[in-house]
Amino acid sequence: MNVIWRNYICCLRLRKVPHRCHSGSHPVAPLGSRILTDPAKVFEHNMWDHMQWSKEEEEAARKKVEENSAVQVIPEEQDKYESEASKYWDVFYKIHKNKFFKNRNWLLREFPEILPIDLKTKENARESSWDHIKPNATNCFSRIQEEKKHFKKSSGSSDGPSKAGFDFSNLDPKKLGKGPLKTELFPGSRANFRILEVGCGAGNSVFPILNTLQNTPESFLYCCDFASGAVELVKSHSSYRAAQCSAFVHDVCNDGLPYPFPDGILDVILLVFVLSSIHPDRMQGVVNRLSKLLKPGGMLLFRDYGRYDNTQLRFKKGHCLSENFYVRGDGTRAYFFTKGEVHRLFCKAGLDEKQNLVDRRLQVNRKKQVKMHRVWVQGKFQKPLHPSQNNSKLIFSFFSHD
Repeated sequence: MNVIWRNYICCLRLRKVPHRCHSGSHPVAPLGSRILTDPAKVFEHNMWDHMQWSKEEEEAARKKVEENSAVQVIPEEQDKYESEASKYWDVFYKIHKNKFFKNRNWLLREFPEILPIDLKTKENARESSWDHIKPNATNCFSRIQEEKKHFKKSSGSSDGPSKAGFDFSNLDPKKLGKGPLKTELFPGSRANFRILEVGCGAGNSVFPILNTLQNTPESFLYCCDFASGAVELVKSHSSYRAAQCSAFVHDVCNDGLPYPFPDGILDVILLVFVLSSIHPDRMQGVVNRLSKLLKPGGMLLFRDYGRYDNTQLRFKKGHCLSENFYVRGDGTRAYFFTKGEVHRLFCKAGLDEKQNLVDRRLQVNRKKQVKMHRVWVQGKFQKPLHPSQNNSKLIFSFFSHD
């Protein structure tokens, strides 16, 4: 299995094999290969992959959503949750800091596009196969286990200059304006592979990615969040390297707010469990703006809550803001997508769908003997090399997905 993974990642980056799973195809590894064939053994593992719902289970989920959305939050309260969204997330990170979310050790499995097409990087990926990860006192990424919590201190932190750039933490993005930026003015200007993570939180994706890219100084990682407390957690982490990473506060819903780098330079945008926290009426504008940041051929990688996920079913009456959109007790919000909605959002922004799948899993609590259906939607969308490539596909796309 280890050899298969190493060859798979490298071949995918070289485009020698098709994408792991395209729309409508049955997902294969690395989404998981633990299939429940004997219901009597359901509590032998914490998670089962590729769960097929029965008609009865889906109908029960539909009725549950119908019940918990019968009473909606009053308009005045909804306005407050929208206007003070950043405040609620700031409070969240002030309370939980970097102790709430687990590190995303699955990122490279699901999104090998994060790796630059560089021989050295591919060799590093081959040597540090995810199936070979072991605890290591000098490597913050490799010593993380899926069931453990957050990073401890790690070596290799340096704020000194490198080929990728230098510390632009005091740079005022307002001074950059909307026009073309001078090469020496923006972070990562000397890089040849650039990644942006939107909604970076406390860095649960940032530091695994940084560690993977530490031997490729030509790569640069941008990360932003509209909660200033989250950005501070990232910048104060011992593994933060201003020479290869720029963390900044940014509200992606504010279309007029400039980014600290020009449009059309990003190779990868990571949008993982972020879009669901944004009001549905503003999602299209966010995706449209992000698509402008990609260079031709660049990839936007998406993963978020799917319709009828256990998280949606657990909401009580009075927490529904609008159809499939809810507010948690702490004021943060969550939307639950269908594959068709995801398709329309990104294709309407001029991106080509390369992957769009529903990931259904069964999560179990063996101690309490509880079963929970988890549903996520995952997609990969690419900016066409030429705008004309997308025109003929756009109209058809709106009629081809539910």
